[in-house]
Amino acid sequence: MLVKSAKWKKTAGAALVATLVFGGAGSVIHAGDGPGDMKEYLVGFDQGPSAQQAGVNTVNSLGGEVEHEFDFANILHVTLPERAAEALENNPNVRFVDENAEVEAYAQEVPYGVEQVGADDVQQNDGNTGEGVSVAVLDTGIADHPDLNVVDGVSFVDGEPDYEDYNGHGTHVAGTVAALDNDFGVLGVSPDVDLYAVKVLGEDGGGTLAGIAQGIEWAADNDMDVVNMSLGGDVGSTALEEAVNYAHSAGVTLVAAAGNSGEFGPFNTIGYPAKYDNVMAVGAVDENNERASFSSVGDELDVMAPGVDVNSTYLNDGYAALNGTSMAAPHVAGAAALLLAEHPHLSNDDVRNTFNSTAQPLGDHWYYGNGALDVRAAVDAH
Repeated sequence: MLVKSAKWKKTAGAALVATLVFGGAGSVIHAGDGPGDMKEYLVGFDQGPSAQQAGVNTVNSLGGEVEHEFDFANILHVTLPERAAEALENNPNVRFVDENAEVEAYAQEVPYGVEQVGADDVQQNDGNTGEGVSVAVLDTGIADHPDLNVVDGVSFVDGEPDYEDYNGHGTHVAGTVAALDNDFGVLGVSPDVDLYAVKVLGEDGGGTLAGIAQGIEWAADNDMDVVNMSLGGDVGSTALEEAVNYAHSAGVTLVAAAGNSGEFGPFNTIGYPAKYDNVMAVGAVDENNERASFSSVGDELDVMAPGVDVNSTYLNDGYAALNGTSMAAPHVAGAAALLLAEHPHLSNDDVRNTFNSTAQPLGDHWYYGNGALDVRAAVDAH
């Protein structure tokens, strides 16, 4: 984290001199050249103790002040008239003269989606950050990231035995759910949930029905409260649907991306597992709550959430803005955590019904489901 520079003062303890020559014509600096505006600078001199001491003498002779002498190199933090600093820049024994510009801590960004669904309101005004609720992200894993706190995880991908993310997708999804409330990076919808990485997709972003079913089974057997599945395909299976039903019967709230197949004539384009009865299907809107052109359509749509240009955590301690219903679903998963943290007695069906009944209507159900997710209204409904 970058912070504003501090000042350390040190007495030079050297005799003042009227002029000092640093070798060669044109490098004489006179104290009487006029003060100009006083500014702070970082001045680097050639190596050697005599060079830095000569620099100290010069600064004092010019009516400046030495704020600090660095030990790691012949560099002085000084206050000088602008004219004197300009002259120093032309001296062959001076390596550089940099103005001591101020820098500030990088502020944490609140992604527009967190505000758009009302999660920031619930966090700030209710003190509700999802604490005590467990959320499993079934995806490509979750990378080690300073803006995420992963409690534990598991992998169901052949050849990738750990839950480390080598793709980036799962880490991005996890950040929307639970990026930490700190002084940098981004803020998640529910920053204090217990976050679990369940790898069911590999480095190439692909997976199998069996792997996803195993991940759902693991989530149910390990008492997860919410499961996010930003994944899907055109074809389901009886095994996958039965895994979904098993987790639902265990009380797990299941959330899935509706799909990125957009509109295709009169056809339903929602993928599996979002299409199953016991899964919340989430479509994508932009910052104006307009449906994203890629967002799948169909009767199974539950709610819409931000899925266009969503900034979140990524690989190599970084951040990235991505598009997709994959980015919309974790807004709903995080919102479910907030709702359960505030009202732990609610069942998974209660959570779903609450979101559907409190969503802001946006248009035809085929395209928009019940409307835009409204976490504030959902929390206040009980």
